[in-house]
Amino acid sequence: MHRRSRSGCFTCRLRRKKCEEGKPACKACTHLGLRCDYKRPLWWSNGEQRRNQKEHIKNVIKKTQLSKKTPQQQQQQSHQQSQHQRHLSTSSPPPLTHSVPNSAEAPFAEAFPPSQCPSEGSPYSVDYDLTYTTDNGYFSMPPPPQPYITHHSRYPMFSPYEVDIKTEREVFVNNVPTRRDSTISTFSTFQPPPTSDGLPAYPADSWIQQEHFESTSEEFAEEPVDFNFFEFPHGPLTPNHETVINVEEGDKYLLNHFFDKVLKLIFPILDANQHGSTREDVILPALESNRAYLHCCLSIAATHMKDTETSLSISPANNEQLDNDVVRHRYAAVSELCEALGADTNHAQILEATLGMIFFQCSVGRADDALPDIPWHQHFSAATSLVNRLDLPTSVLLPQEQHHQASFNMTLTSWIDILGSTILGRQPTFADTYREMNMSNGSLGLAELMGCDDKIMFLIAEIACLDVQRGFGLDEVMLCKYVETLANAIGETELNSAGVVQSCFSTTGAIRPKQLTTNITAVFRVAARIYLCTLVPGYSPTQPSMCHLISQFSELMNFIPAGTEGFDRSLAWPLLIAGASSTRGSPFRGMLEERSERLGDAAAFGSFGRIRELLNDVWAVNDDLLESGVGAPVVGWREVMAGKGWEFLLI
Repeated sequence: MHRRSRSGCFTCRLRRKKCEEGKPACKACTHLGLRCDYKRPLWWSNGEQRRNQKEHIKNVIKKTQLSKKTPQQQQQQSHQQSQHQRHLSTSSPPPLTHSVPNSAEAPFAEAFPPSQCPSEGSPYSVDYDLTYTTDNGYFSMPPPPQPYITHHSRYPMFSPYEVDIKTEREVFVNNVPTRRDSTISTFSTFQPPPTSDGLPAYPADSWIQQEHFESTSEEFAEEPVDFNFFEFPHGPLTPNHETVINVEEGDKYLLNHFFDKVLKLIFPILDANQHGSTREDVILPALESNRAYLHCCLSIAATHMKDTETSLSISPANNEQLDNDVVRHRYAAVSELCEALGADTNHAQILEATLGMIFFQCSVGRADDALPDIPWHQHFSAATSLVNRLDLPTSVLLPQEQHHQASFNMTLTSWIDILGSTILGRQPTFADTYREMNMSNGSLGLAELMGCDDKIMFLIAEIACLDVQRGFGLDEVMLCKYVETLANAIGETELNSAGVVQSCFSTTGAIRPKQLTTNITAVFRVAARIYLCTLVPGYSPTQPSMCHLISQFSELMNFIPAGTEGFDRSLAWPLLIAGASSTRGSPFRGMLEERSERLGDAAAFGSFGRIRELLNDVWAVNDDLLESGVGAPVVGWREVMAGKGWEFLLI
């Protein structure tokens, strides 16, 4: 099968035909009367427009072939039809009681997923042209396998996409620029669906297979929560928009690695709810227009490449080069931010890049990374100042009729603020905002972004405030009253839950986003109870109530998809909270070990890898204390973090 040329005309590429690249128009397009485009047309960047263009081409070809029929052929065809009709009229027809089915559909057709293909060409359609036979030379690719008999992954992949990357190269002689070259290349993330023997089904750059794969995935997906839930910083892209990212020649491999390996790790829950939203609404617009954000992503890509591929193929020299790339882009990102802050403009872009520098580190890097970096909480201090400058806390408190969409940057800020405050042992910066939203049943969109219902997250913020007050010497009686009040509030969220915990897979193996959110919320709910119980005077991991909560937590994890395509890496915080209160022989430890094995090498990176190492250190100290029976208080995980000199955001 021919693999389409990247230099052929786009019409032949769409038809998957070899183009002889004649100018000004190739022979195939000239022969068929088609428009020949060597410059990328507008319809190429959008899947729906490609489908429309393909139908248009098929109609043009059909008309061209019909117009070539000679009058003699038409007369002969008419004569044959009249002879056939005369023969039918002189012979009696056989009985029809068993010869014609009542429906054109195959038996049990209602059990198959509905086809998205047009039915005008069906022999049973009233519009079917019996006089026309398709020439085998046009669109002669064998039909793709039917969706209901193909193998589906348990985790549906997202739609493929292409990104144009602009590369610039400049030549200097005696520090004087003498030549500047600029090229644009296309980066594609499409991965063809594998066959039963593990081999690719068709060439990786075939548009037809993209159409088939997208329709297959969409047929089995549950309806997303809400495609217009968030107010993204850049607004929706137009269908004809072509993303062009300016990147230096030497950094192109980092950008490719970011798209290929890192992008899918950043907001997996958001992508489960709104397929492709991370790349289309968050990442691509920011990479195109925000230099600080671009440098941040390149440093993250270098970090991920260094940690995941060092043991495989990277030489010491290349490893040193990656270290240099990490530090260089970190410095460039900070420099861009400082320059923008000095100009006191583009506050939304500065906030966007700052949040990226904070949050993206949670997806990559090892715990022993010693490269210089600014602690996340220092970045967050700048971010909170920008949030206030943009008046985002006030906007989320507006009545529902005045405020329809949650600000994406405010939601991400709240996620970092609430869980990050528990890591630092501080009160959340926007605690008052969360309290007001909790009382008014407001929503920040946390469930859509990170999987946990807003109510639970707001209550975790309240527990963090109580944790701080306890450190300031809050009376034990008052402390216990607050604990009881918060425990009742957590229980109410369980009673008012919209769904019950069950498998988040549909019968076809696709993820059900709403059920996934229900399950993740249940995990966070138990983790919040555990966190609350650790504040009670006399707390011990060996208490029966605590052991019961840990067992309950471990059971709930069975309803969270595991492995490299699962969501364990989105649960670093609840795993840390529950794991720190588990004892030797607890079901939690076996569960964590099993799920880590299913993650493979990915279990050593990001927040998940860091909490595993932290828990091992906590267990090494506390297991001996608990088994000694001396009654000494257990060592807290924050103390272990401080002893290791860690300042990670573990979410």
